Amino acid sequence: MGVAEIAVLIVEDNPNDAELTLRALRGLVGREQVVLVEDGVKALEILAGIEAPGRLPRIVLLDLKLPKLDGLELLRRLKGDPRTQPMPVVVLTSSHEEHDLRESYRLGANSYLVKPVGFQEYVALVAQAGRYWLELNRLPPVR
Repeated sequence: MGVAEIAVLIVEDNPNDAELTLRALRGLVGREQVVLVEDGVKALEILAGIEAPGRLPRIVLLDLKLPKLDGLELLRRLKGDPRTQPMPVVVLTSSHEEHDLRESYRLGANSYLVKPVGFQEYVALVAQAGRYWLELNRLPPVR
């Protein structure tokens, strides 16, 4: 698979949450269109390897508590780069902290979702978000 075929970039270091997220996206996009990385540095490397802005992922699902480069810093870099700024970033986190919520939106997050504890609730939340961002939402054309 070439990086040009990414529909969803998942940035998640918890293997259980990553698996649930992948399961929830089944039926919306093929597994080959999903890239999973466990830290912000790897996410930046993936995005740096994409040549054309029109080929960026259609959505980034971003955890905040990550090793190497945390989610807020990754979000700051993505929204501060004109090439990746229009790319929708959905924060998908276990954090209920008001600071994380406010800072995520201040840095340009498109949505902030708190991970439910229950398996079925988690899968339903991610599936609903995926349907919205992948099927219903329209982005401006890339110039």
